[in-house]
Amino acid sequence: MLSRKSFIINSCLAIATVILAPSIGCVAQKKAVGLQLYSLRAELPKDVKGTIEKVAKAGFTEVELYGFSIKDQFWGMNPIEFKKLLDANGLKAPSGHYGLGSYLTDGNTAELEEAIVAAKILGSEYVTIPWLDQSIRKTADDYKKIAAKINVAGKMCKDAGLRLAYHNHDFEFQKLGETTGYQILLNETDKNLVDFELDLYWVVRSGNDPIKLFTDNPGRFTMWHVKDMDKTNPALNTEVGSGSINWKPIFADAKLSGMKHFFVEHETNYKPNPMESVAASCAYLKKNIL
Repeated sequence: MLSRKSFIINSCLAIATVILAPSIGCVAQKKAVGLQLYSLRAELPKDVKGTIEKVAKAGFTEVELYGFSIKDQFWGMNPIEFKKLLDANGLKAPSGHYGLGSYLTDGNTAELEEAIVAAKILGSEYVTIPWLDQSIRKTADDYKKIAAKINVAGKMCKDAGLRLAYHNHDFEFQKLGETTGYQILLNETDKNLVDFELDLYWVVRSGNDPIKLFTDNPGRFTMWHVKDMDKTNPALNTEVGSGSINWKPIFADAKLSGMKHFFVEHETNYKPNPMESVAASCAYLKKNIL
């Protein structure tokens, strides 16, 4: 039987647990700030090691790769070498953008297979499709054919212990009769095989609401690209927090989205010092959003 003293102590501990629970939950929900390395496309190929070191010093802990090819690998480094470079700088690469060669056109899986091997060596979770060539996406039927190929690639990735994701621009939201290419991809791809990396700038730029997409397709957007829209010229990006996109309600619905990783990206403009620009975006997110 509990003594009066033990009862009081246990009651106080229980109350303290309830009081502290919300703050503990907030810490647990914080996400690492990632960088899509395409943001540094002018300087990265010239100095891979130095640029990666600067990315880590800027406060990023994750990166998303781009530019892989069977011939050049990662800017002249093979996946094993590049993994060592990331490890040396405390960086992880949950995802990479892989062009997949001609796979989406003719079904040739050679580069897809190499991408899967590279992603496994890097310890990644995702192989991400970054772009669709205009020649293969002219009609609704084209998008259905693309979705079928994406499902096959998704099965190959799943068998290797990875996930396949699709990254959007704005062209997917153009009307094709009563639907859009993006809606076809969402409807026609297998949820068990295919995730989506939602580029939030392009969603807003196309006139769509990210939160409505979350609501209509909960859990499917496991990665985001976070880049802001210039207030004067919407065709340009700007540092996150200095543009016209309201980030707080979007991040408030991260759980509904299914978001596991997000990556800062500066794509449609190029300021004199790209590294300072992405570092400012990282600092804003850490101070004001996360």
